[in-house]
Order: sequence, then structure tokens, then C-alpha cells
Amino acid sequence: MALKTFKPDTPGKRNFIQVDRSALWKGKPEKSLTVGLSKTGGRNNFGRVTSWHKGGGHKRSYRIIDFKRLNRDLEFTVERIEYDPNRTAFIALISSGDTKTYIIAPSGLKAGDKVYAGESADIKVGNALPLKSIPIGTVVHNVELKPGKGGQMARSAGASVSVAGKDSGKVLVKLRSGEVRLVDDECYATIGVVSNSDHQNTKVGKAGRSRWKGIRPVVRGVAMNPIDHPHGGGEGRTSGGRHPVSPWGKCAKGKKTRNNKRTDKFIVRRRSK
Repeated sequence: MALKTFKPDTPGKRNFIQVDRSALWKGKPEKSLTVGLSKTGGRNNFGRVTSWHKGGGHKRSYRIIDFKRLNRDLEFTVERIEYDPNRTAFIALISSGDTKTYIIAPSGLKAGDKVYAGESADIKVGNALPLKSIPIGTVVHNVELKPGKGGQMARSAGASVSVAGKDSGKVLVKLRSGEVRLVDDECYATIGVVSNSDHQNTKVGKAGRSRWKGIRPVVRGVAMNPIDHPHGGGEGRTSGGRHPVSPWGKCAKGKKTRNNKRTDKFIVRRRSK
């Protein structure tokens, strides 16, 4: 997909860069595969804000994506590639007889292509196989961390991981960050790179477009009062007076906060700087 710029007849269009979506399906999504999506405003079940800067945004319906590729040993035909407002990647509607499902669309997949999920699948874009059946060096996405749980790694636009090695029931996968992880060889992964890799080059152009996405403004800590933020207060303009921290005093300059010893053994190499 190419990028699209606009004639700057308004200030919001001057810096607006969008992915050209003219080749995508222009109708509504498959109704049987959509559910209503209620807004949280970033609040948990106690009504307290736990995910800041969220609220408002355009009304959406959620598309049910098959991250598990449950329909094994069946050949599916790609009906169309669609836009999904709930994720950065495009999605593909695939069908086999009366069975229809959505999957994350890999780059290069188009309407009319055949996709297959199972141990005997070919190494072809869009096909899903267990990692033990995928050759070393293959680029994959939508990778499971536990067999049968569904894909959790490499699901956003342009994302992928590569199969780096195999050893006694485990497979080494190398992430884009440089991290190398051990994954069970029964875990499924889909061949190819996730679609819409140009997403990272887009520019929203104006604040209002962020509000349509449900993203609210971020206020600087130095503009607050001392009760609201560690950087707040001071006579006149100040630059904080300490190393940058979160509103709760936690370091905001890259201090490691990981505390999950249970899965440490699966990380062979930490991400490179």
C-alpha cells in the first residue's frame, strides 16, 4: 500500500499523511463476525482510570479475529481484504463452504488466494503451521506463546519474527527488537509479514484526528501543581528539577521494571539496544 498526501487547503491537511486504502473492501464488515464494542474511557470495574488519556472516539464494532486458526486441514479462499478500526493491520475475510472467519492479513495476500492451516500446509504466505514444521529462517507472524492459546506475538502492522533455531521440543524465535525467545514447537504461527507496513510512516495532521481514535490530550507534569505530579509547582517556569518520572514517582527514562521470574527462562537473549 502506498502513502497518500493531500492538497494543503486546511491546516489539518498540510501535514496529513495516510495509507492509501482504495484497494480495500468498501462495504460493511461480515455481520456474523462482528459484536458491539462498549467504551471504557480507560476505566476499570471500580470506575477508576487505570489507562490514561483514553475517552471519546468514533463508534466501532469489533471484528472477531481467529487468532487460533481453529479450522485445520481445510482449504479457505480469501474473499476480500478489509480495514479494521480496532488494529493497525488489515484483516482478511476467508471462507470455505458455509464457514467464514477473519484472520490478520499478511502482506501480499489478495482476494482469490488460497490459505490452509495444519501440519501438512505448504510454506506459503497466509498458511498456518506448528513451529516444528516451519524451516529455520522463515519469517512468521501471529505466533502462539502457549499451544492452543492463539497468536500473541507479531500481530500489529508490519510486524514479524523469524525462526532462528530448533532444540529438543523448543524453537528459538528472534523478535524485531533483537530479543530471542524459546517457544514450544507445537505452537502455531502464520507465514509472512503482517500487512500495512506503511502505518509507521503516517501522520495524523491534527489533534482532532487523535480524538476520533479515542486518544485524549496528554498534559505535561511541569504544567501541574505539586499535588498532581512530582514535576509540578515552582515559581515561574521550571524544567522539573529532577530526572523525569511518572505521576507516581517511577523512573521514566528506561529503568527496567520487569518482574516475571516465571517466564525468565524462555528469554535466551534480551532485546538489543
